[in-house]
Amino acid sequence: MEIERKFLVKRMPQDLDQYPCHQIEQGYLCTDPVVRIRRQDHEYFLTYKSSGLMARQEYNLDLNETAYVHLKEKIDGNLITKKRYCIPLNSFLTVELDVFEGTFSGVILAEVEFATVDEAQRFDPPEWFGQEVTWSPKYHNSTLSQADPMDYKK
Repeated sequence: MEIERKFLVKRMPQDLDQYPCHQIEQGYLCTDPVVRIRRQDHEYFLTYKSSGLMARQEYNLDLNETAYVHLKEKIDGNLITKKRYCIPLNSFLTVELDVFEGTFSGVILAEVEFATVDEAQRFDPPEWFGQEVTWSPKYHNSTLSQADPMDYKK
């Protein structure tokens, strides 16, 4: 089960280069249900996600590079590229700060994953977070894959 809350970012945290960072590329083979392929650094995955906004089922399967490249030719819509910074909030929560590149350059989202729905509901976001978009499908990556990038430009 994936339980997460998602926020726009009103101010970037300082010293981003001190945090672990992953280069991510992902595309969608289907958006209903969500079937995604992802390259994260030098690892490859096929992911299924059920419907839902804050909580949903998620299953990841390992792929090899050859399978990823083959499936990448079959994606529907925009290929999404981003840098993901992993910023610890405390001893058990981490912010995944996604700084989009390419087609969606300028979009920045902060996601925090939780062990339980109750924990997610009690979360008090740090002041550098902006508007919460957990309940907006507009900011799901699967939606971005089908969207006009101009709808996300400021």
